[in-house]
Amino acid sequence: MTGEQMVVDEPLPLGTGGRGAADAVRFLRDCQSRALAVRWVPDSDALPFDTGLLHHLPPPAPRPAAPGGPGGPDEAAVWRSRYAYGLLYHRRGPDFVTVMDRRDPSASARFTIDQPSLLGAFLTVQEPTALDELDATRREAVSLLADERLVLVTRGWAVALPPRLRRWPVPCTSV
Repeated sequence: MTGEQMVVDEPLPLGTGGRGAADAVRFLRDCQSRALAVRWVPDSDALPFDTGLLHHLPPPAPRPAAPGGPGGPDEAAVWRSRYAYGLLYHRRGPDFVTVMDRRDPSASARFTIDQPSLLGAFLTVQEPTALDELDATRREAVSLLADERLVLVTRGWAVALPPRLRRWPVPCTSV
């Protein structure tokens, strides 16, 4: 790591799903939380989940074009074009979390998570968590959060998507 940029030497294991992908998403989320630029590449061009869930995270670096390769935009190029700091984030208060989601400009949303089981589940999956380790109430809460696109569930593992920003993304008069 140098200054405010981090370079990851090994491909991040997003293509395999499961714990490796959940750990990679947590790493990218935590870098976003600290406003670190990250240069990285995925281990696969095809990911086992909707990459639109991740457009708020630092996108993968462009790969050199292969001779005779496809000419259209790939998922990573779309991710790079849609990425902006602060598209999705959360702030914590006493006994609640507020989430701002602007990944889809036509359907921006603000959530206040204050129901105890939802809040508990959201805080639990700040670290990648195996669904098998959760009781039925937390699994149901994780499912509800995943339906709102606030948690990534991949091959039996869950991780929260919104970073907790330490650097405010917009002027305070715009909130």
